[in-house]
Amino acid sequence: MLVGIFHLLYNRPRLTKLKETLFMNTVKQEIELLLKNLPEDCSLEDIQYHLYVIEKYRQGITIADSERRLTQEEAEGLVSKWVIK
Repeated sequence: MLVGIFHLLYNRPRLTKLKETLFMNTVKQEIELLLKNLPEDCSLEDIQYHLYVIEKYRQGITIADSERRLTQEEAEGLVSKWVIK
Protein backbone atom coordinates (compact mmCIF):
# COMPACT_ATOMS: atom_id res chain seq x y z
CA MET A 1 0.00 0.00 0.00
CA LEU A 2 2.80 2.42 0.89
CA VAL A 3 4.41 1.82 -2.50
CA GLY A 4 1.11 2.78 -4.14
CA ILE A 5 1.08 6.08 -2.27
CA PHE A 6 4.60 6.90 -3.39
CA HIS A 7 3.69 5.93 -6.95
CA LEU A 8 0.83 8.44 -6.87
CA LEU A 9 3.05 11.14 -5.42
CA TYR A 10 5.63 10.74 -8.18
CA ASN A 11 3.06 10.36 -10.94
CA ARG A 12 1.58 13.87 -10.76
CA PRO A 13 -0.61 13.74 -13.90
CA ARG A 14 -2.35 10.65 -12.56
CA LEU A 15 -2.70 12.21 -9.10
CA THR A 16 -4.15 15.37 -10.62
CA LYS A 17 -6.64 13.30 -12.63
CA LEU A 18 -7.64 11.36 -9.50
CA LYS A 19 -8.01 14.61 -7.56
CA GLU A 20 -10.18 16.12 -10.30
CA THR A 21 -12.32 12.99 -10.45
CA LEU A 22 -12.86 12.84 -6.68
CA PHE A 23 -13.66 16.53 -6.27
CA MET A 24 -15.67 17.20 -9.42
CA ASN A 25 -18.08 14.31 -8.98
CA THR A 26 -20.88 14.27 -6.49
CA VAL A 27 -20.68 11.72 -3.70
CA LYS A 28 -23.36 9.69 -5.47
CA GLN A 29 -21.30 9.69 -8.69
CA GLU A 30 -18.20 8.61 -6.78
CA ILE A 31 -20.06 5.69 -5.21
CA GLU A 32 -21.51 4.66 -8.57
CA LEU A 33 -18.01 4.73 -10.09
CA LEU A 34 -16.63 2.74 -7.17
CA LEU A 35 -19.34 0.08 -7.46
CA LYS A 36 -18.85 -0.11 -11.22
CA ASN A 37 -15.13 -0.83 -10.76
CA LEU A 38 -15.42 -3.38 -7.96
CA PRO A 39 -15.83 -7.07 -8.80
CA GLU A 40 -19.31 -8.57 -8.68
CA ASP A 41 -18.39 -10.83 -5.76
CA CYS A 42 -17.03 -8.06 -3.50
CA SER A 43 -18.13 -8.03 0.12
CA LEU A 44 -19.72 -5.26 2.13
CA GLU A 45 -16.39 -4.94 3.94
CA ASP A 46 -14.64 -4.35 0.58
CA ILE A 47 -17.04 -1.52 -0.22
CA GLN A 48 -16.66 -0.01 3.27
CA TYR A 49 -12.87 -0.15 2.98
CA HIS A 50 -12.87 1.61 -0.40
CA LEU A 51 -15.25 4.29 0.87
CA TYR A 52 -12.96 4.80 3.88
CA VAL A 53 -9.91 5.18 1.62
CA ILE A 54 -11.70 7.67 -0.65
CA GLU A 55 -12.79 9.76 2.34
CA LYS A 56 -9.30 9.78 3.85
CA TYR A 57 -7.83 10.72 0.47
CA ARG A 58 -10.27 13.61 0.14
CA GLN A 59 -9.47 14.80 3.67
CA GLY A 60 -5.75 14.62 2.94
CA ILE A 61 -6.05 16.61 -0.28
CA THR A 62 -8.19 19.24 1.46
CA ILE A 63 -5.62 19.59 4.25
CA ALA A 64 -2.73 19.68 1.77
CA ASP A 65 -4.42 22.42 -0.24
CA SER A 66 -5.16 24.54 2.83
CA GLU A 67 -1.98 24.10 4.86
CA ARG A 68 1.77 24.26 4.53
CA ARG A 69 3.36 21.45 2.55
CA LEU A 70 6.12 19.27 3.94
CA THR A 71 9.64 19.22 2.61
CA GLN A 72 11.05 15.93 1.36
CA GLU A 73 13.05 15.53 4.59
CA GLU A 74 10.00 16.18 6.79
CA ALA A 75 7.92 13.67 4.82
CA GLU A 76 10.65 11.03 5.03
CA GLY A 77 10.90 11.64 8.78
CA LEU A 78 7.17 11.06 9.22
CA VAL A 79 7.17 7.95 7.03
CA SER A 80 10.12 6.49 8.92
CA LYS A 81 8.05 6.70 12.12
CA TRP A 82 5.21 4.75 10.48
CA VAL A 83 7.32 1.96 9.01
CA ILE A 84 8.13 -0.94 11.32
CA LYS A 85 11.76 -1.95 11.01
